Amino acid sequence: MRPVLRCSLLSLAFLSAPAAALLPPCNSGYVYDDRDRDGKFGAGDLPLAGVAVSDGERIVRTDEYGAYTLPVIDGRTVFVIKPAGYRLPKREDGLPDFWRHVQRDPGPALKYGGFAHEFPHCRNFALHENLREPGKLDVLLFGDPQPQTARQVEHYDRGIVEAVRRTHFSHSAARQVPPVYGDGAAGHLGLTLGDVVHDDLSLYPAMNRATTRLGVPWLHLAGNHDLDFDASRDEDSLRSFRAVYGPDTLAWEEHEANFVLLDNVVYRPGLSPDFVGGLREEQFAFLEAYLATLPRDRLLVLAAHIPFFDPSPERETFRRADRERLFALLKDFPKLLLLSAHGHVQRHHWHDADDGWRGEQPLHEYNLGAACGSFWSGVADAEGIPDATMADGTPKGWAELSVLRDGRYWLRWRSPEARFDVEGMALHAPKLLRRGAYPAFGVYANVFMGDAQTRVEFRVDEGDWQPMRRVDRADPRLLLENALDDTADRLRGFDRSPEAAVSSHLWRGTLPTDLASGEHRIQVRAFDRWRGELSASRTYRLADAAE
Repeated sequence: MRPVLRCSLLSLAFLSAPAAALLPPCNSGYVYDDRDRDGKFGAGDLPLAGVAVSDGERIVRTDEYGAYTLPVIDGRTVFVIKPAGYRLPKREDGLPDFWRHVQRDPGPALKYGGFAHEFPHCRNFALHENLREPGKLDVLLFGDPQPQTARQVEHYDRGIVEAVRRTHFSHSAARQVPPVYGDGAAGHLGLTLGDVVHDDLSLYPAMNRATTRLGVPWLHLAGNHDLDFDASRDEDSLRSFRAVYGPDTLAWEEHEANFVLLDNVVYRPGLSPDFVGGLREEQFAFLEAYLATLPRDRLLVLAAHIPFFDPSPERETFRRADRERLFALLKDFPKLLLLSAHGHVQRHHWHDADDGWRGEQPLHEYNLGAACGSFWSGVADAEGIPDATMADGTPKGWAELSVLRDGRYWLRWRSPEARFDVEGMALHAPKLLRRGAYPAFGVYANVFMGDAQTRVEFRVDEGDWQPMRRVDRADPRLLLENALDDTADRLRGFDRSPEAAVSSHLWRGTLPTDLASGEHRIQVRAFDRWRGELSASRTYRLADAAE
């Protein structure tokens, strides 16, 4: 039986505005294949049955007519969970069109507007059939673009977005983006993992103009710098973010992987700190309902802003009870990947029993670095874009995730600096040593995608390969920048480079001093978990010195 409050898709179009306003409140509509792509259901369009629609807590499926109904709850955002084999039309701002708010009464007054009355009596969702052959899915990942000013939005546009275009687009394709989403050169999907901006939410439109130049359907998570800080409670703290980007918790399906994006920033006005990592009750209800429907042979990707692990054991930055409850829901998924950002450093974390993970294998979380690097700081290049190396020595950039239909995946960190992108590492070594000196000086390799299991080796000239030792210390390259900033008589950039911090992916090898005088070549190779062997080199000199 069809619900009595459901509005008729065809008849509503013929109602006058006053007549439509007299309809009883309902939260319903239709999902259909918009075959003529005119944004309206009409002859030749196909209603779609079995498509999931949610309000962030409940999930319903469309019936044989493509119809759905959800309860009317103010403040909720209703969205369609895009099924595999389909794509979404674009909104006017170039982002995917898949959501609408439910707000019958004015919402709270907020500096950046939030969202007020928005309650159509019937909300329909159009989908377009996607003819992409299943096999390999390519996803762009941005962590923390985080501009504070319009100038920094320009840094993001020219320093990151344009670098992606140079990397993936041909010269002709780079000139324009097609009017509808396709299988573009840059990838099939894009995710920004929070801190879209740095507290100034009025920068969202400019950020969207930059991001959508890539022509990829792009989803956004909220970070702790995307909050309405004048909201009196957590439930209202993302109203301005949601007015632009839609639901703060959602799912998205492709043939190769299912994605769940979770707002895990819990705002605590009046407390210090004023936020903590965690999840809300309605999010757990959504997860329980959604995960129960998923196949186990497809990769499940959970993305959030704040890491699910605690970087410092002495401080709980993600509520342990929430993590254990989440992990209990995930433990039977054999193909699983967690994505997070927030720290402006890069690392891999392998969850085990100490974190509350009970799965058969350690659970991989990739905590990716920031698109803005170290908050757009450091010395600018010839084009005026700051170096912005992160505190652990990772260059600013973006990540790419590729997924096969059998659930296998691989990851890559890309930098606007071409050599870092190719080599995947940065080297530091002294330029000159005294021949015969005690061998106490080393070559350092910062392997951006490395972890404790990564094998890194070096050799000098054509000698034997020797293992390098992973060390917990700061990258000497950044320590040098800190020293230059300390000794400079004037500012070297708008903001100085960050103070170097311990890197989780730094290796050291001791340089020999018993070779002949002159120049010697250092070669370093690292065995990346996904890309295989990577290599880089540099030289140092040995010189004789008189007593």
